[in-house]
Amino acid sequence: MLVASPANDAEWQARVAAFKEGLAQLGWTEGRNVRIDTRWATTNADDLRKHAAELAASTPDVLVGASGTTTVAALLQATRTVPIVFAIVIDPVGAGFVANLARPGGNATGFTMFEYGMSGKWLELLKEIAPGVTRAAVLRDPAIASGIGQFGAVQAVAPSLGVELSPIDVRAAPEIERALTAFAGIENGGLVVTGSPSSTLHRELIIALAARHKLPAVYWQRFNRATGGLVSYGPDLLDQYRRAAGYVDRILKGEKPADLPVQAPTKYELVINLKTAKALGLTVPPALLARADEVIE
Repeated sequence: MLVASPANDAEWQARVAAFKEGLAQLGWTEGRNVRIDTRWATTNADDLRKHAAELAASTPDVLVGASGTTTVAALLQATRTVPIVFAIVIDPVGAGFVANLARPGGNATGFTMFEYGMSGKWLELLKEIAPGVTRAAVLRDPAIASGIGQFGAVQAVAPSLGVELSPIDVRAAPEIERALTAFAGIENGGLVVTGSPSSTLHRELIIALAARHKLPAVYWQRFNRATGGLVSYGPDLLDQYRRAAGYVDRILKGEKPADLPVQAPTKYELVINLKTAKALGLTVPPALLARADEVIE
């Protein structure tokens, strides 16, 4: 497994644990009949390429790109023969990882996170919970294709919602802090945090800055419970990692990635943190509360 995160990150530890649980449910027990070599890299491209090359050189039966586009790209650069399973990739066709979703055709397959169009839903949620927002900072990683695609999808719905967008790169903590602090100096602002390994890595900083500057924010995944994010909407990522274990199981039993279709998420979650809403002076509309899968008091 190649993970674009430090080894002490609780979010990524939970995802790796979910993957291992999925394997165990299918009869693969670490230390008994399967060996799992996990490399924890940073989001730095050179580090990812180095770890990917080392993993590929160890001639494993399967490689797992655990952290989306950045890890899968590095693994595919390292090998075009060893089977690769990805747990969360936004656009595997656009990134060149697979020929098409139904028949991937190469040595990689796995699970998508969502269609680009869902990114527009985040801005709609922001306007629903904070109708006064007329400007939104969109945190995205421009170094990956999905970062550009997600921002494009948000742009597509912004005019109809009357919101002016400001893209902010999410690659380095000082850069994020400077840009968000400057953005927060103008009234009626809000925040949309798109999906990337970098946004997961810097989630605590982003949520702290949103709280400090009183910015209502919508996140692509549930950072609400532990850290106080306002609203999140996205797939159940732990379920994605359990499902990825199913594809590893099938490959270990002889199936080929080229014949295993890329699958979409089956579980999505809308989570609302009422404590954070209260701190921001927001009243969550009853209709939005009724749609929530979980409400944190």
